[in-house]
Amino acid sequence: MHKSLWIALTAVFAALHATLYFLTPPLLWRNWAIYLEPLEGIILGPTAGFYAALTGSLIGRTIKPTDPTLFIFGVIAEPLGVLICGLLTKGKWHTALPIYTIALAAYFAHPLGQTFPLWTIVDTLIAFALIYPAARIGKWITEPNIKRLAVALLLISFIGIATDALVRIFLFIPGGLHTLFTTEPELVYTIFVTGAIDSFIEDALVVIVSFTVGLPLLIALQKIQGFKYPLT
Repeated sequence: MHKSLWIALTAVFAALHATLYFLTPPLLWRNWAIYLEPLEGIILGPTAGFYAALTGSLIGRTIKPTDPTLFIFGVIAEPLGVLICGLLTKGKWHTALPIYTIALAAYFAHPLGQTFPLWTIVDTLIAFALIYPAARIGKWITEPNIKRLAVALLLISFIGIATDALVRIFLFIPGGLHTLFTTEPELVYTIFVTGAIDSFIEDALVVIVSFTVGLPLLIALQKIQGFKYPLT
């Protein structure tokens, strides 16, 4: 029964992930599926959440094709953002921390990363510092205490969406995908700085949506007899 439940919910979240991708206006750097990432990780857990996000992002971009470069950004960043949310919910900081360490080290080792303003990645640096404390209170996400639940939800949501941004940064700079847009350093700088501003706005929106939508949803799930999250 438990296995059937998490398979069914994985399919549901994958469908929601793809649907939000379809509904996204063309002007955003990321897509509306990012608003689902924290709940995917928290409710489904790291394993099922990762597969739901990966499946949903692949289905969405297969049905509604996008630029191959943007395809790579989405199908890698979105599942990893969900994975981190799931890991923090389970208290597994020792698994989440190396992902940040490797990505940030690669960024600062790259020539462009050494010249870009530090403020452009400040959200990922703050998230890096919050990984351990967020994992330590990750169990609060399943508690009936609304204040504790809210704190854990906000922290995990912020780190999850910052992870999505970090993965995109890693792919864009150390991963070399910026060369597919332009080889002019000035244009790369403009794209990166503009994207950073958009990313900060999207980070804030994800946290707000998680609080306003996710908090009552998790409270409702706690009242369902026999249902416990994260599922995996």
